[in-house]
Amino acid sequence: MVADKIRDEIDQLRVAEVAPGQAALAISLAETFDDTDAPTSRAVVARELAATMKILRALAPVGEEGDAVDDLAARRAKRRGA
Repeated sequence: MVADKIRDEIDQLRVAEVAPGQAALAISLAETFDDTDAPTSRAVVARELAATMKILRALAPVGEEGDAVDDLAARRAKRRGA
């Protein structure tokens, strides 16, 4: 459930090598979220998980994939036959 999605995102961000403790914390929080049914507990865990993921996203290395500007430039070049 949530833990699986968090693991997938951590893998995609490639931050486990950069911040292994934060990555492990995020996974642990996600597992706790999945395992609890108490609404108050889930809210607290969700808030902490969101904060931890924000840190991990900020630490993520810049990807080699292009951004929206690169995509627009590629489409423009294709239209112009370049």
